[in-house]
Amino acid sequence: MKDFIYDIGTRVYFGKDQLQNVGTEVKSHGNRVLLVYGGGSIKRSGLYDKVMASLKDAGLTVFELPGIDPNPRIQSVRDGVAICKKENIDVVLAVGGGSSLDAAKVICAGAVVDHDPWDFLGAKRLPVTKALPLVTILTLAATGSEMDMFAVISNPDTQEKIGLGAKPLVPKASFLDPTLTYSVSKYQTACGSADMMSHLMETYFNSNGSMYMLDSMMESLMRTIIRYAPIALREPDNYEARANLMWTSSWAINGFVRSCQQCAWSCHPMEHELSAIYDITHGLGLAILTPRWMTYCLDESNVDRFYNFAVNVFGIVPSKDRMAVAKQGIAALSHFFFHTLELDDTFTKAGIRKEDFPEMARKACGGATINGFKTLAPKDVEAIFEMCL
Repeated sequence: MKDFIYDIGTRVYFGKDQLQNVGTEVKSHGNRVLLVYGGGSIKRSGLYDKVMASLKDAGLTVFELPGIDPNPRIQSVRDGVAICKKENIDVVLAVGGGSSLDAAKVICAGAVVDHDPWDFLGAKRLPVTKALPLVTILTLAATGSEMDMFAVISNPDTQEKIGLGAKPLVPKASFLDPTLTYSVSKYQTACGSADMMSHLMETYFNSNGSMYMLDSMMESLMRTIIRYAPIALREPDNYEARANLMWTSSWAINGFVRSCQQCAWSCHPMEHELSAIYDITHGLGLAILTPRWMTYCLDESNVDRFYNFAVNVFGIVPSKDRMAVAKQGIAALSHFFFHTLELDDTFTKAGIRKEDFPEMARKACGGATINGFKTLAPKDVEAIFEMCL
């Protein structure tokens, strides 16, 4: 267990009637606003009109950056930075899922420096020391970007997808209205649920010791996903299900459960290489990878952690044969991803080719190793990729 300082810094407006406060909250950070969003869904749903009305009622001047893609591209970030600098933007408001929020975070950082925003992420890895204030309105429960310091951006020119984490990127405020997720498709709901599970599991499976309270909280959050994701798939307008998933997505990655359990993640860097080349949905890639990574890592030295996962998360009946129980837990996770959530279960179905494995494995390891729950060299990552075919 490690010492830690926990400071989240995000004001959360949770519930059905919170959007009326958007204008007031944004105005507390400035008068000139850049509105960042994705495709046309927020206009078709009427959310765009509600947001614009609230901003105009507050007397704010609004500029727009639409068209943020899934797996957000660095060019969209550059476009946003250019608007911020030209129009003297005070505050950025991101509306959408993790892609819009991640793009907005790097826009906020890029707007206050003179260099290219890719220099935060690429070979130079320049530090983020300041950023414009960011307010978010969440429309998809998945990434947890509404309440964390992380962003992931893709560069199609270099076939790279790279993550960035810095305290100035934490949103100042986030609006979480579960009714905004009623229109999310079954597929995106399933992928979002897999993403949430992975965020928790990347921390739960750690090699640096744990705290019983945090383990118990992670187990509870995972059980929440297992309970409510199927309900949301069957009944997309079930408020209880959508609310539980939305709040779980925030707490899965806002730093609380990781506070004393700092361990490098394994499945996320592997998946980033998949979606950098193939542009597949992040949660789908994680769903395919995670059970295979577990199977590859499981041995007598770490079986207790897998045993606890099986018993405490999936309710597998305890047994003296701890290895058998651990394997049943992995099987239960696979069943949840591929049968309950109905996600594709192989790379082959997702169109991912074996010939790309060596380069993807090398990049996933950063040219060295992934020092996570179990140290993985490129040959180990290739072996896990092979298991996913």
